[in-house]
Amino acid sequence: MILTRIARMNQLMIANRLRKQIANQVMVQQTALMHGRSLIGSREVVGHGFNETDEIKKLREKEKGDWNKLSLEEKKKLYRHSFCLTLSEVDAPTGEWKIHLSIVMYTVSMALLFFILARKYFYGPLPASMSLEGKQAQRDLEIKYKTNPIFGLASKFDYEKGDWK
Repeated sequence: MILTRIARMNQLMIANRLRKQIANQVMVQQTALMHGRSLIGSREVVGHGFNETDEIKKLREKEKGDWNKLSLEEKKKLYRHSFCLTLSEVDAPTGEWKIHLSIVMYTVSMALLFFILARKYFYGPLPASMSLEGKQAQRDLEIKYKTNPIFGLASKFDYEKGDWK
């Protein structure tokens, strides 16, 4: 009973996978037709299976023979139909870095804006101990109560003379 359930689950998973693959292929084909992807710029979409015209089929048969018999124009057509981009087109800058830089700059500016607003509206005023007078009073109390007499401020103060060593 358990084995039949497992087998049935496997069949359902395989059927679901096939259904998704077929739906994805149909969607890609419909999208390509809908958006007019038969051209990239001024040239045709390249690669096997797209736009396989009679001319390309004849060139493919001719390609199986001696390549010296092919003209330069025929070789270019075969290359253009077999590969999407030339090496110079692959190496050409795309300008995608501008988008990434703008996203980074936007994120940094939002973080700075949040920081400024948080400092202004969320935090209260600084305590009195952070002012110059407050720090001096704290230092005087440390000397008066002899805190950390070995390594601290009290070790650098001469209590007999009432001055710093």
